[in-house]
Amino acid sequence: MTPHLSSRPCHRWLLALCLSVLPFLSACFTTPPQGVAVVSPFDVKRYAGQWYEIARLDHRFERGLSDVSATYGLNADGTVSVVNRGFDTARGEWKEAKGVARFTGDPGTGSLRVSFFGPFYGGYHVIALDPAYRWAMVIGPDTDYLWILSRDKQLPSGVRERLVAQAASLGVNTRELIWVEHRRSDR
Repeated sequence: MTPHLSSRPCHRWLLALCLSVLPFLSACFTTPPQGVAVVSPFDVKRYAGQWYEIARLDHRFERGLSDVSATYGLNADGTVSVVNRGFDTARGEWKEAKGVARFTGDPGTGSLRVSFFGPFYGGYHVIALDPAYRWAMVIGPDTDYLWILSRDKQLPSGVRERLVAQAASLGVNTRELIWVEHRRSDR
């Protein structure tokens, strides 16, 4: 008869392995794509406030939403509050997600990691920014995540074309961009 093997040591080993790998996996999802320059200098105080989503690549967490906006606020601990809001056209109701962002390094560089649930973060990298902070373009950890934002519900066509060209030069599939409609009141 073989001795009974306890599964506890195995569980402890697996937990230790997961905890040791988590920082490395998290970094994979929070760094900018290879070769992408992030805006610097970056002033989070000027960036704070409401932004309208002008265009995005499709993802399940925003699928079917129109009238999307993001509001950023400064927290006393140096983090940034994030409130994403959009109208679910299929259900006829507003949806809202609250999160927190932390700088990945120097706060003077527009590279953050954002979490909407638990210890899981995604990259948020400002790669184009109007000198007056009127529009911005943000990329995630890879070229499958891109947002074009504006302080207004519309973006001048010349700016729109320049941002799309910049995104395409980085390898973003700009043919897949969803141009967000803004027809409803924000609140």
